[in-house]
Amino acid sequence: MAAKSRPKPDAPDVSDRVSRIREGVTAAILEHRLLPGTKLGEDEIGEIYGASRTLVRTALQQLAHEGIVNIEKNRGAFVARPTPADAREVFEARRLVEPTIVDHAVDAVSPAWIERLQQHLTEEREAELRGDARASVRLSGDFHRLIAEMSGHSIYLGFLKELIARSSLIILLYRRHDTPACGTDHHAEIVTAIRKRDKQAARTQMLSHLNEIEAELFLKDPAADELRLADVLGA
Repeated sequence: MAAKSRPKPDAPDVSDRVSRIREGVTAAILEHRLLPGTKLGEDEIGEIYGASRTLVRTALQQLAHEGIVNIEKNRGAFVARPTPADAREVFEARRLVEPTIVDHAVDAVSPAWIERLQQHLTEEREAELRGDARASVRLSGDFHRLIAEMSGHSIYLGFLKELIARSSLIILLYRRHDTPACGTDHHAEIVTAIRKRDKQAARTQMLSHLNEIEAELFLKDPAADELRLADVLGA
């Protein structure tokens, strides 16, 4: 009887390897280590993660589906460069999703969850005090993700992870340099409302927080500048 062929070494953990690549690229974007427009070479990523080009391509295609990566024919994959219109859509989506998420979080509140949130706030403040911009950016996104985890709603959590990654790119491209990416005071106010089981206050604080983040962005449409320049030079 012929011997059974052995599975390829990476066959049992293909999905784990793809997830590891996706999470690594996403984390680098969240911490602003990967900039918008950066080329994501399949061979280089494969060497970093010890994965085949097929697995790397699968991970990049998943990220492209989420709008975090752009794949251009005959050129390869690049970290996405969201437009001002993209930014407005992302924050509109967050304003729709996150108040509902915080409603569910209030329903799920417990001493253990409040302890986790308070610990997270402490980590945010420590990163801010030591001037660790990368950690601050990552922790800011993690705060919103943590509330989504607390809500227990897996679909909303999936949506929000994608929106947070897109928001990180948007903040990197359009944030005014004299403003913080995401205020820890706002986060503390949201936690206070959740601890008090005050859904209305939690929703209000969350919406105010998201509105302020968007307001601090310089969302100027380049096409408008081109039009004004054409008017001036053509006068």
